[in-house]
Amino acid sequence: MASTVHLEIVGLLNKHNFQIAKSIAEGLKNKFPESFDNPTIRPLLECDWHDYLSNKKRELKGDVWQYSGCLMSFANGQLLGDERKLSSWAEKVWKFTFHRPQALYKALTEEYYTSNLRSTGHIFVYMDIESGGEAFGRLLFELFSDLCPKTCGNFKALCTGAAGLSKSNLELSYKGSIFHRVVPNGWLQGGDISPERKGIGGESIYGPTFEDENFVISHNKRGILGMANQGAHSNGSQFYITLQPASWMDHKYVAFGQLVEGTEVLKRLEAVPTYNERPKQDCKIAACGVFEP
Repeated sequence: MASTVHLEIVGLLNKHNFQIAKSIAEGLKNKFPESFDNPTIRPLLECDWHDYLSNKKRELKGDVWQYSGCLMSFANGQLLGDERKLSSWAEKVWKFTFHRPQALYKALTEEYYTSNLRSTGHIFVYMDIESGGEAFGRLLFELFSDLCPKTCGNFKALCTGAAGLSKSNLELSYKGSIFHRVVPNGWLQGGDISPERKGIGGESIYGPTFEDENFVISHNKRGILGMANQGAHSNGSQFYITLQPASWMDHKYVAFGQLVEGTEVLKRLEAVPTYNERPKQDCKIAACGVFEP
């Protein structure tokens, strides 16, 4: 008996290309149920996709180094390419064509993106970054509110400004604050909400500081979001974003989220000119809040 074909689709879930490839893979299974296994469908958010693509380029090498698509399709582990390559393969090998209106793919993409974010049960917050009057773009974070509810609650409230003023009359909001430190190959640091913005101030919504909630989330990749501190149980408002894996942070700093969109924004922040690790030009959080999928 001939072996069945296993298709795998991996790609950016907020791109219509992913929906096209997904539809083709599922369509082939429906039309040829004895010839195809159930396809593996792996929807990824932006940062995870870039990590996946980088790893695949190192694994497959060759011409794949030039690959710039937003999805990859595989047949029995062999790379076919993007949705156009998958479509050509399906037509050539299986005489199978599958077409839907672009408007439908757009609607499916929006619905799929929304449902995937909501299915996590997590909170998502955004920061719109600008420097020298130029918009850098948006950072979108996923907060692991099930694992670190108190720490995530603090960060969320500082993004929305809902906590108002502290007892010391400090506005508890990240809006208008800056990234005051860029450590090459280390991390970005921001969140000093004091008027001076020197990188030595800030407060939490619970008081000047609060305790280390736990250390269950590892600093195992670029884009991990955590609380900066000045020693044990001294979390305030300052936070960092890792630029590479940093296992040495795992039991010293509380990680509580991850960057899911904004890879190019992070690269731009990482590359700003600095003096003694401080950006020469303010990199400001122009707007921030809760992202509602």
